Amino acid sequence: MQDESFCFIVAPPDAGQRLDRWLSMQLTDFSRARVQELIAQGLVRYNGQECRAKDQVKPGAEVQVQVPALVPLNLEAEAMDLKVVFEDEHLLVLDKPVGLVVHPAPGHSVGTLVHGLLAHCPDLSGINGVERPGIVHRLDKDTSGLMVVAKHDRAHQSLQTQIQQKTAQREYLGVVHGSPRAEEGLVDAPIGRHPVHRQRMAVVPHGRDARTHWQVLERLGHFSLLHFRLETGRTHQIRVHALHLGHPIAGDPLYSQGKTPIKLTGQALHAYRLSFVHPITGHPLCFQTPPPAQFQKLLRVLGSHK
Repeated sequence: MQDESFCFIVAPPDAGQRLDRWLSMQLTDFSRARVQELIAQGLVRYNGQECRAKDQVKPGAEVQVQVPALVPLNLEAEAMDLKVVFEDEHLLVLDKPVGLVVHPAPGHSVGTLVHGLLAHCPDLSGINGVERPGIVHRLDKDTSGLMVVAKHDRAHQSLQTQIQQKTAQREYLGVVHGSPRAEEGLVDAPIGRHPVHRQRMAVVPHGRDARTHWQVLERLGHFSLLHFRLETGRTHQIRVHALHLGHPIAGDPLYSQGKTPIKLTGQALHAYRLSFVHPITGHPLCFQTPPPAQFQKLLRVLGSHK
């Protein structure tokens, strides 16, 4: 692909807007974060001059944009049996199994969901300047359940905005150790990197805001089945907040030392429901998937009626 150039003139009704906000309205296939990146890289000129994202636009001003060609992601596509729940030309929703890593990382250079998506959708467009599948939100390796993937930048921008504005809903089922005293509640506690154990996250004073709603669905002796709903999406959020409650997720290798009545591959946490508005059609969508076999076996052993 080649570089692209754009030129826009600020109309009088748009006077006073921030440059990044105004420009993202002109470049409708680009996220605001991508526009801010272009400005920071000096690829946007305001009346021929360098500019800042926070600058206010004035009527009649000329804004020139240079968009560099997509940078290919040097990964080989891998055929993978993905459980696709829904798919059209704009997005796909899939049910991720336990054990599947979403993004390549040290120790996981092959066999990730990204590798599988490259094989499933070879025509995926670039998102934020990189030719890669548009992962909107992640699930931990051993958390199963629903994920949405954008096929182009416009869909990616809309879906991320819905998550940030809390209009998209991500709901989970989790089996925890113990039995909370209350029937429901909200954990509002900031999350950041653990000060000692760097592979773990923790509730820390200067962490990023994190809020998790929870509700007891069933009490199962020394365990409980909980419903979780995320307001924010921090790394390991539910797992860390469950530990903060004093009721860690059963089978969690990082945050729980408790034993379970059956052997689990990772934590008993499943993203079972996902709701959002289609980024192009505007139609509301809601998907639901049952927990994997080992999760359901655990519930049966514990005597659940679910």
